Amino acid sequence: MNCLSIYIFQTLCTTSAAGIYACERAEAVSTSRRALRGSKIPESEFKTLPNGLKYYDLKVGGGAEAVKGSRVAIHYVAKWKGITFMTSRQGLGVGGGTPYGFDVGQSERGNVLKGLDLGVQGMRVGGQRLLIVPPELAYGSKGVQEIPPNATIELDVELLAIKQSPFGSPVKLVEG
Repeated sequence: MNCLSIYIFQTLCTTSAAGIYACERAEAVSTSRRALRGSKIPESEFKTLPNGLKYYDLKVGGGAEAVKGSRVAIHYVAKWKGITFMTSRQGLGVGGGTPYGFDVGQSERGNVLKGLDLGVQGMRVGGQRLLIVPPELAYGSKGVQEIPPNATIELDVELLAIKQSPFGSPVKLVEG
């Protein structure tokens, strides 16, 4: 169990006088501050794309829009069945981790999860979006590590920055 999971466990559980934990089922979609407050967005509120990807904009950003060819920097939290299995938010420093960068529209090369790539398109810098990613756009029929085959995953994505040259071709975003 990682530190974040322990924190969430401690937040959701109370100890009785007999030393027994009484826990409530977590209703949060992600491990962001919003989730720790216990809010849950009903799946019926999400927009569904023809490819099965569902998204909900928690916050619409006011900056540039992520389009194919953009080099984006994001923070993300990836969950399966409510358990965080990957995040860019863990780490040292005030910002809590190193942002993840990738070129939008390059998921065919296998550098980024297809559902994440498609889910970031159309976001604006400063925005935060929840994604429900079907297996075909996630890890498919093979799964990966602790994620079983045909698993639907959830992503909480925050678009931090976009870097693009004046001619429309992507430029390297220096992270750290």
